[in-house]
Amino acid sequence: MRVQTGAVKHFDANRLEGEVRDAVQHHPHIQALEFAPRTTLAPPVPDYVSHRDDVSEIGKLSAEAIVKEYEETAKEIETMGDVVREMVQRCEQLTASASAMLKDIKTTAARYRKEGKRMFTEIESCSSATDEVRRLCETFRDKLAARESEASK
Repeated sequence: MRVQTGAVKHFDANRLEGEVRDAVQHHPHIQALEFAPRTTLAPPVPDYVSHRDDVSEIGKLSAEAIVKEYEETAKEIETMGDVVREMVQRCEQLTASASAMLKDIKTTAARYRKEGKRMFTEIESCSSATDEVRRLCETFRDKLAARESEASK
């Protein structure tokens, strides 16, 4: 059993790649691929987190992986918020359209009431005129009948 003393070495992916490359070069039966240094860096962690100094490389990588998953989920949630915002805008447009319709409905109802009042007044006027004509006719008829009856006596 081997016991290590002193500080724990942090995990270094570049060192691991170098060790694997050295092992492959020392064993001729293993075909090594052309060495290509890492050119793409992992995207940085979000601004709202930062690594502590006392965390191992594995801990940092694990924490980064988790926070990136949470960040992606948070972005998806925000995307849902955009959909809801569009729904709110459509509702506001429908509300404005419905308000305009209500105004038109009230205006139309008021016009119908005004026209109903006009028709009411006209019919009553016609009825009054008809009653007056009927009374005049009856009066005239009664006068004619009275004259005829006086003439026949």
